[in-house]
Amino acid sequence: MKYLIGVDLGTSATKTIIMDQEGRIAASASRSYPLYEPANGWAEQDPHDWRDAVMATIREVVCKAGVPAEDVAGIGLSGQMHGLVMLDEDAQVLSRSIIWCDARAKKQEDEMFRILPAEAWMEHTGNPPLAGWTAAKLLWVRENRPDLYAKCRHILLPKDYVRYELTGVFATDVSDASGMQMLDVKNRCWSKEVLKKLDVDEEMLAKVYESADITGYLRPKIAAELGLTTRTAVAAGGSDNACAALGTGVVQEGQAFTTIGTSAVVYTHLDHYTQIPGGGLHMCCCAVPGCWHTMGGPQSAGLSVEWFKNGFCQDLTAQAKAEGRSFYDLMNELAEKIPVGSDKLIYLPFLMGERTPHLQADYRGAFLGLNTVHTKAHMLRAIMEGIVYCLADCNELLRDQGVRVRTMRVCGGGSRSPLWRRMMADLYECDVRTLCQEEGPAYGGAVLAGAGTNVFSSVQDACSRFIKEKDRTLLNSEEAEIYKRYHRIYKRMYESLLDSYLELAKVD
Repeated sequence: MKYLIGVDLGTSATKTIIMDQEGRIAASASRSYPLYEPANGWAEQDPHDWRDAVMATIREVVCKAGVPAEDVAGIGLSGQMHGLVMLDEDAQVLSRSIIWCDARAKKQEDEMFRILPAEAWMEHTGNPPLAGWTAAKLLWVRENRPDLYAKCRHILLPKDYVRYELTGVFATDVSDASGMQMLDVKNRCWSKEVLKKLDVDEEMLAKVYESADITGYLRPKIAAELGLTTRTAVAAGGSDNACAALGTGVVQEGQAFTTIGTSAVVYTHLDHYTQIPGGGLHMCCCAVPGCWHTMGGPQSAGLSVEWFKNGFCQDLTAQAKAEGRSFYDLMNELAEKIPVGSDKLIYLPFLMGERTPHLQADYRGAFLGLNTVHTKAHMLRAIMEGIVYCLADCNELLRDQGVRVRTMRVCGGGSRSPLWRRMMADLYECDVRTLCQEEGPAYGGAVLAGAGTNVFSSVQDACSRFIKEKDRTLLNSEEAEIYKRYHRIYKRMYESLLDSYLELAKVD
């Protein structure tokens, strides 16, 4: 029996699993680490913390599973996107990593639009410049910490720094590299035109692989520490979302998944490169060789619920506690009693500005249509609906390009709500399906390790064998027609308020 290890290097913790060649998880482990916020809008982590967490969790799952070292065929890495890790000529970390949610590089984002027009960025990298992506962070360091930049010889993403520690190899994969703003996403290689315009030496960047490719093997010292052998291969791996797609079995044209957490994402698999006008969706290479994916959705999804819960629902929180129940179950029960459209109340879920489908950092949230009939329950349902309106906008951008989503799978967080799933089915206009067992990015990493070591014949084959659907939420055509009217009004509200929000942002 062969075994495979999947590692998901997340923002709050690293989760690692070990599974057998039949897709059964034998053991799992996790380790958390701190997030540093040295200034308003800044977010950093120490790469050494990632390394230590990965080492500890791999040791733990190997020990728990009790499998012979020689039976562990490979390790697949998944990781948070966009983080900047800089190493010197001795491959030593120069500073803490500026991670994905750091917003300090807005000035550099603006500069990138002056370096190249938006159309050229879309042509070369598939996406418009974003402050949270790696290139803008690198420009910030060059401008604000020239001492560090002068010493930098290697530019890596978070999971790829861990790969270097495991194997001594500088490598990345196409899905994670797509979020660096320096990859030619269409042709799956570094963009020489962009690197020239940014004045970045390609020698500083890691070699790019497809996600299931084997990039190296464990160093002797590392293998001994982990209880493994130097024949244990390390696959290229993928970004967290690309690996999550494997964990939900979204690996073919027409398949998509939605997850609602602090932010919400609708992820769609594409067999062919499809340019999204204006960058309304992120366009990335996916973990299936030769394929792509889009992703988009509101940043303030579950965050909107948490904001309303903490600010205005102390009574419901106390009631849930007294009854020994979850606040979210109570929220769903209350919202269920409110009709479709929340009695003409619409919520715009843009508390923190927006990336997709509307690239506008100065936008903010709003309740529109409030009157005396509206209760707390109306507002809770309106928040839920507003989040799905935004997700449906992403789906419509794909439809405009001729991409039709036939099956929508859901996983994690708010997607466990039957009410939220009904809203999705009505606004996506397709069935919404849950899974027998939800597996995250770590599972996707293990699948990639299996495909790379020939334990599985392909990524698609493994997913079709192991990922099974459970329940379906069907489209309600009557409710869908009502939602279409509300969705049109929602979109007009966004457009009509935009100038006011831009002016509001300039008020001192």
